[in-house]
Amino acid sequence: MTLTVSVLGATGSIGRSTADLLDQHRDRFRVGAVAGGRDAAALARVARELGAGFAALADPEGGPALRDALAGSGIPCGAGPSAVIEAATRDADLVVAAVSGAAGLAPTSAAIRLGRTVALANKESLVCAGDAFMRDARRFGARILPMDSEHNALAQAIGEGRIDDVTRMTITASGGPFRTATREAIAAASAREAAAHPTWSMGMKINIDSATLMNKGLELIEAHHLFAVEAGRLDCVVHPQSIVHALVTWRDGAVTAGLYLPDMRVPIAHCLGLGARLGIARGRPLDLAATGSLTFERPDEARFPCLRIARAALAAGGAQPTVMNAANEIAVAAYIAGRIGFYDIAALVEDACEAFAARCPAAPADVEEALAIDAQVRRWSTDGLAARAG
Repeated sequence: MTLTVSVLGATGSIGRSTADLLDQHRDRFRVGAVAGGRDAAALARVARELGAGFAALADPEGGPALRDALAGSGIPCGAGPSAVIEAATRDADLVVAAVSGAAGLAPTSAAIRLGRTVALANKESLVCAGDAFMRDARRFGARILPMDSEHNALAQAIGEGRIDDVTRMTITASGGPFRTATREAIAAASAREAAAHPTWSMGMKINIDSATLMNKGLELIEAHHLFAVEAGRLDCVVHPQSIVHALVTWRDGAVTAGLYLPDMRVPIAHCLGLGARLGIARGRPLDLAATGSLTFERPDEARFPCLRIARAALAAGGAQPTVMNAANEIAVAAYIAGRIGFYDIAALVEDACEAFAARCPAAPADVEEALAIDAQVRRWSTDGLAARAG
């Protein structure tokens, strides 16, 4: 049986890994649509390589470049948000949602509302509008498969077990490039240094979220929605080897762990297989004897306050995760641009959470409301940055 797959975020790191697996298993898949952000040449290249049925670029000004790059291929294309929605809603058995940031909310929601099976790598969908997304998934009969490495490992570790028998779900963090650095050294670090992830090759924004440990905070919120587990049963530990991706502790004290080498193709293959196991060419088996030792430590929330802020947002609920994510995206962009320092990211995010606690107390009722809150917080955060600069 041939499955039709659409890939949103096809030019990012997860999209490229997905394309590699689809190419390896051409007999099992056809590609219905691909969508990218601003790089028309890269998107056209992926569309041609996979024989996609449609290509969409989020940047509305990139339409002419995309058409030129696809000339002679016979692949129809479009540009702008509506084109990305079209890519998300084309007929498909599986939609890979790998658009980074809040930009992924609308297309992912569109796929869910059609009852699609969605392999979710856009954690912001659940951080910003988790209640609405999970409610829509139930209402429209959509199936959400976790594609992030930690959540996929949790799903595999749980297997056929009952969530009620789970006392703790733990995700791991590599610790990022500053795991052993002093607070003074971290405070002086450039964005380039913060983005030098020791284990994973990801985009600039995600790498910096990993350096601040905000990424782990986002993933705790994502796990809360995916598995319907309250904050008290969720935890995070630092594991520099990035071999153990998640652990599930059962009521009898037993622990089931998900282990594999840090290769995103493993969780992607698990999702693409829909229960079947796909082989991975050039993949390496895990050799624990060669690895030698696996170490774990508690995260230091004094040096990495973004994790503390995210935990607080999860505990507070309502719109706090939505606010936190929007402020973080603005703050990280400012840090990359050299306008603020490393610890200013946490300061701006915490200020935003405090400012909007009373203004937006309730969880967004739908994606549209989540995006409206997101826009308010982005304006507030941008104005705050300007005031600081002044």
